[in-house]
Amino acid sequence: MSSQNVQTRWAQFIPLVTVFFFWGFVAASNDILIPVFKNAFDLQQWQSQLVTGVFYIAYTVGSLLYVGISYAMKFDIVSRLGYKNSLALGLVISALGTLLFYPGANMHSFGLMLGGLFIVGVGSSLQQTVANPLAIALGPIKTGAQRLTLAGGINNLGTTVGPVIVSFAIFGATTSENTEADIESIKIPYLLLGAAFILVAILLKMSSLPNHPPTEENIVADINDKNTALKYPQLVMGMIAIFLYVGVEVSTVSNLPAYLENDLGFLTKDVAPYISLYWASLMIGRWGGAVEAFTNTRSMQLLFKFLAPYLAFGVFLLVNAIANHDLAPFYVYAAIIVVLILADLASRGNPATMLMLFSFLGIGALIVGMMTDGMVSVYAFTSVGLFCSTLWPCIFTLAISGLGKKTTQGSNLLIMMIMGGGLVSMAQGYVADLTSVKMSYIVGVVCFAYLAFYAIVVKGVLRQQGITFDSKISGGGH
Repeated sequence: MSSQNVQTRWAQFIPLVTVFFFWGFVAASNDILIPVFKNAFDLQQWQSQLVTGVFYIAYTVGSLLYVGISYAMKFDIVSRLGYKNSLALGLVISALGTLLFYPGANMHSFGLMLGGLFIVGVGSSLQQTVANPLAIALGPIKTGAQRLTLAGGINNLGTTVGPVIVSFAIFGATTSENTEADIESIKIPYLLLGAAFILVAILLKMSSLPNHPPTEENIVADINDKNTALKYPQLVMGMIAIFLYVGVEVSTVSNLPAYLENDLGFLTKDVAPYISLYWASLMIGRWGGAVEAFTNTRSMQLLFKFLAPYLAFGVFLLVNAIANHDLAPFYVYAAIIVVLILADLASRGNPATMLMLFSFLGIGALIVGMMTDGMVSVYAFTSVGLFCSTLWPCIFTLAISGLGKKTTQGSNLLIMMIMGGGLVSMAQGYVADLTSVKMSYIVGVVCFAYLAFYAIVVKGVLRQQGITFDSKISGGGH
């Protein structure tokens, strides 16, 4: 990092985080599409999860394309195009994907719409490749994690408002039984989303974002090196952990609409507030994990550890109040947030300890959801978002620790494993078809069990390499 970067360049950072908002907005909005497509195309549960599967697999395909093209051309394509130009290109690619929703709706083609989501995901993959290191480059390295934490909070703002806005745009005055109108009404929202992608691309091109900020060694140098990051056991096990973490995070919520409709009798148009609550739960946890970015005073950190999560919860209530949703079912959730705060404090910021504690809490939440009925089970399933909230930075930190020059290669391998969000969701959908949606959450229990195992084992692996963690980490991530 250049020495002149003595503080965060807020004039550049603020426009950059708009793309983080879009990632969250699109990912969470997909959960609204799942029940709509399931009804309209008479899909089985596992088939409806192709919405999630295609989108997240596109991240891996996009990452592989980036690596393959860079390797073939013997230079890093992002370095050649420039960061700002690559970011704008990623937004344009995503915008092209939204165009397929128009003919897909007209032709009632599930395949065309999946193709559109795939292209949106490929564009998002390029955006992620660029935006994360760029956020770190816009200021001193010592506050890079704090900037990613803040960007993660903006991402979760998108996941909170996305389901509410898209649900209103799709359903309006229609009922869930009117599937023809539901499919037709998808066209305009996604065309508007594409227009927003283009507008942000133009604004970013006109912004003062740097095209060539100081960066780490590029990925091509790592690829051409005969040695590989895969020789590190913490990375190999961490790749499986990222796959399963993103898998349980996404599959829990992507199968939630089917549970609300099939088991509890919800109308499709009424599931949006609960999807919003799940994604808001990640925002709640990450805002609580980011308080160190604003104060170094221990007493103030402790105070904000309690206040920040409830501030995030207030954002969720405000968004749904504006959408004219009944807030009465959600007030009790304030008590569940206390469990998150206490677990956060108990971990003392150690990533392995936090990963272990939160994984066991995730297992507990899923088991409670499977063993109970009614709103208790709903609160249990949505609370999984709370316990997933800080797992990305925990796993990422543990997996790349000690990699040295292979850190960049290791990071790219971890990003590729985001495809777990799609494959685990489809696996849970398949189990749901064989048993029931509620019982299918056993898939999430298995995922969390591995994460707890990884947390326990990797501590010893890293200790043998002389690596320990005694300081706090910041939340953020996927």
